[in-house]
Amino acid sequence: MAYCTVEEVRAMLNEDALNACVADKFVEDAAEREAKAAVIIKDVIEDADAEINGYLAKRYTIPVQYGLKTINKLAKDISLYNLWSRIGLKEDGRENNILTRYKAAVRFLELLAAGTVDIGVSDQRQAAATGFHMSSSPRKFSRDKLRGF
Repeated sequence: MAYCTVEEVRAMLNEDALNACVADKFVEDAAEREAKAAVIIKDVIEDADAEINGYLAKRYTIPVQYGLKTINKLAKDISLYNLWSRIGLKEDGRENNILTRYKAAVRFLELLAAGTVDIGVSDQRQAAATGFHMSSSPRKFSRDKLRGF
């Protein structure tokens, strides 16, 4: 199960954007265009899920609860970026918003992995950076016990 659905990502695209992301030339038949888009969108969602899990695995048992709104939003933003990056993003063009949202998503995931922000999932792993405890047996030899040798 994915963090977002094909339908959610598809809803973020108008017809012109969909055609641009799906093919390098216009696909006349709407059903054919939607079928091609569904396959491509499914692939970019899988890539987005893998990217998200890479960050989440540091602090959470993955996959986290599906339906979590924060992760759903990040998955949609990253999927949309992955879709547009197939044809090239122009930072000064209309895709700038997509790039900005992707960068914000990655920044949030970095903060999440570092433990600076939290998504409210209760199965948080114990981070190694929280410290450690060491115990050992009592000393068998000391200066006092060795006096006279």
